Amino acid sequence: MKLHGYFRSSAAFRVRIALNLKGLAYDNAFVHLRKGDQRSVAYLGLNPQALVPALEDGAHLLTQSLAIVEYLDETHPAMPLLPKTPPERARVRALAQIVACDIHPIDNLRVLQYLAKELGADEAAVGRWFNHWITTGFTGLEAMLAKDAATGRFCHGDTPGLADICLVPQVFNSKRYSLDLGPYPTIRRIYDACMALPAFDAAQPAKQPDAEL
Repeated sequence: MKLHGYFRSSAAFRVRIALNLKGLAYDNAFVHLRKGDQRSVAYLGLNPQALVPALEDGAHLLTQSLAIVEYLDETHPAMPLLPKTPPERARVRALAQIVACDIHPIDNLRVLQYLAKELGADEAAVGRWFNHWITTGFTGLEAMLAKDAATGRFCHGDTPGLADICLVPQVFNSKRYSLDLGPYPTIRRIYDACMALPAFDAAQPAKQPDAEL
């Protein structure tokens, strides 16, 4: 397998975690988003959306991080990332989508660049935008996790899964803009439990071969 990604991409971070949890070996192909590698003719041939990640698995080319993670779960069912019953699976997908669908898309690099370059937002305004949407999402997510008996050591029970794979990169993002995580004790507890696992720790941006200061 070959993973096309960028060290700081939250979506690529998710896929790295999933690959690690599954114990799957992969090669890296680095796509430097800030230098515009994603708009090269070669990369657009792989992913016309000009986004990372993209995963090559033999003859199959996969895009969109959640789709990739579920593909890995279906093709390598050991260490499942989703629980067994439909209600449990729906809960985990909902928790994951709070991050992947509600928070991350409007805090993504291309959105922040548009705010700055096209709309003239200064660094402080971009930071306020970034933290506003994380705060909005984390407030709801914290309440859902804290009140539900299905929450265990991780987002669902005592085994890491899809929701944790989405949560951890978003917490990393919040730290980049110094968001106060004090109001989110359950999120912080789950994040700490995840980062104690080698699969999560090895996937973090600073430990990637293309990492920059």
